[in-house]
Amino acid sequence: MSFIKSLSGTQLDALKEIGNIGSGHAATALSMMLDRKVEMSIPSVRVVDFNEMMELVGGPETLIVAVFLRIEGDAPGNMFFVLSPEEANAFVKQLTGTTSFSIADIDEMSASALQEMGNILAGSYLSALSDFINVLLQPSVPILSIDMAGAILAEGLYELSHVSDYAIIIDTLIDDHSQDNRPIQGHFFLLPDPDSFSKIFNNLGVQPQ
Repeated sequence: MSFIKSLSGTQLDALKEIGNIGSGHAATALSMMLDRKVEMSIPSVRVVDFNEMMELVGGPETLIVAVFLRIEGDAPGNMFFVLSPEEANAFVKQLTGTTSFSIADIDEMSASALQEMGNILAGSYLSALSDFINVLLQPSVPILSIDMAGAILAEGLYELSHVSDYAIIIDTLIDDHSQDNRPIQGHFFLLPDPDSFSKIFNNLGVQPQ
């Protein structure tokens, strides 16, 4: 997978633009969900190795909240939307209006809200990516996990680790511009299956070496 190292700024900019298109659709859906205007942005898109990805969430023993989706279609793979417990708490409090919620004692309604957020964000991004590279990509039903990063991410990395050490990281910022709420920061981890990596990047003008 040495072609991953040859990604140019232009190709990364293309991935970021795809993210911005998807975030626009997601912001509209979240605005309806929260009943107030929400803006989303993609500060950066990076291709990093698995060690860097794990460091990004604070290490394998760090507690994270993750929504997992299997990508099905022409370029299958795995996708995680990852939040810190603090960010997950902030989102659920914004959505439900409660001040007593804690991720340590999550109820069915709060879990459903987090799953729906992951579903909206992932679906919007995959739709934009699908349109841009002209391949069919569809998300599976989202699964919410609250556990140590190593335990959650290990399964998604296992198959890919035999042939590649890289993942696409899409940083995400959700902001309703409320004085009472700070922006919520999360990360998409996009892990295409081995054969899917080349399909995606070929369509972005990157040839495997």
